[in-house]
Amino acid sequence: MTDGRLTEIADGVHAHVQGDGGWCLNNSGLLAGGGESALVDTVATAGRARALRARVLAVADRPPRYLVNTHFHGDHTFGNCVFPEAVVVGHARARDEAAAAGLHLTGLWPEVRWGELEVVVPQVTFEERMTLYVGELRAELLHVGPAHTCGDTVVWLPDQRVLFAGDVVMNGVTPFCPMGSVSGSLRALAALRALEPLTVVPGHGPVGGPELLDADAGYFRRLQELAREGVAAGLTPYDVAREAGPGPYAGLLDAERLVPNLHRAYAEERGALPGAPLDIGALFREMARYHGGLPVCRA
Repeated sequence: MTDGRLTEIADGVHAHVQGDGGWCLNNSGLLAGGGESALVDTVATAGRARALRARVLAVADRPPRYLVNTHFHGDHTFGNCVFPEAVVVGHARARDEAAAAGLHLTGLWPEVRWGELEVVVPQVTFEERMTLYVGELRAELLHVGPAHTCGDTVVWLPDQRVLFAGDVVMNGVTPFCPMGSVSGSLRALAALRALEPLTVVPGHGPVGGPELLDADAGYFRRLQELAREGVAAGLTPYDVAREAGPGPYAGLLDAERLVPNLHRAYAEERGALPGAPLDIGALFREMARYHGGLPVCRA
């Protein structure tokens, strides 16, 4: 299945949105101007990446010269290998995380038709920020992690006031921060709000506006509240998730993420630094138990 489409959201700026944004159905972006182009993220499978490449070439004059990865997760990076002409850019931490993770994601859902994939890590890295020019388009790459992960990058187009937020922002989809930080996510969202974007392309779900930042911040504040109450009561994150449920966020896809997210909130409530390693494999198993089985991968 290769659903997805490119939509122009500003002059020369396109969002590539896939379906409803469930597990592994991520968004990408295309910047095209002056005979040059750049991609923001790719997709999870070889088949989807080939379809994305065809859509890009139908809009741009030539293959992308640059490819920015907002973080290391495979749904945003596995398609890198289908764009061999592009120089891959990302945060230094994202390069390390991508190299360490390899193709591990494919093992979580072996039934998915991943295709022939090769891990391509960022070849150009930065620490805090860098500027990328694509024709007349100016893109500011900003490190805002730990949030979704420790190596999060957002792509900000100040002239168009368009923000490609990666998975720091979701729309209609439950946020996911066990590899990053709850408090860090709130700080990142505050920093993004200060940019005053008009258009926000989330990592998953439909394109929206600055209201997406406030919606996600409410979710993270609830996590902190549940963690404070759970720690004080001597309950486990799993117990709290079973008792509290998704609450006002029940309408979001992938609500089972509450369990690993609470583990991150508990760690921080007990003094762990943002981004401190957790046993992600164990958290996925506990999430599957809460969900009644492994969530369906939509790729």
